[in-house]
Amino acid sequence: MKIFYYCYGSAHSSVLAAALHTGMLSIDRLPSIQEIVNLPHYDKTENSEIGTPFFYGYDEMDNEVYIIGMGAGKEVVLNSIKSLLKDCGIPGTSYVFINTLSKVNWWTRIGGFLSRALGLVSLGRPLTVYGLKKTYFEFVKMVVKAKRDIKYFQS
Repeated sequence: MKIFYYCYGSAHSSVLAAALHTGMLSIDRLPSIQEIVNLPHYDKTENSEIGTPFFYGYDEMDNEVYIIGMGAGKEVVLNSIKSLLKDCGIPGTSYVFINTLSKVNWWTRIGGFLSRALGLVSLGRPLTVYGLKKTYFEFVKMVVKAKRDIKYFQS
């Protein structure tokens, strides 16, 4: 199965969720600032890369995990991707899309805008980390539930 964690720009919340899913971050403790900013793709995705899926790794069930930014038109992009996959003969049971934006607070939104949209990385990046750390265990719950659901459907 292919698992796609998606957010606005594939730079913050989808990265955190994919890192939790693949075991790069612990579900048992709050990570340090460095652990978050050192994650692959963290706060680095360019606007021109929105819509591009990035492979993030494998989970313990050998599922492929990806991150993808959907931009402002997430419903249109998501429908387009699903339609394309269907047209290519890929069954809907072989992939899942998980929206990570529901766990994002204003700290992360403002920080992401400052860093990615305005290029004020030194101001925005710390705000994104602060925001994600405040909701970290909500992300853990989301990922644990996703893994449980995926395991159930694969058995």
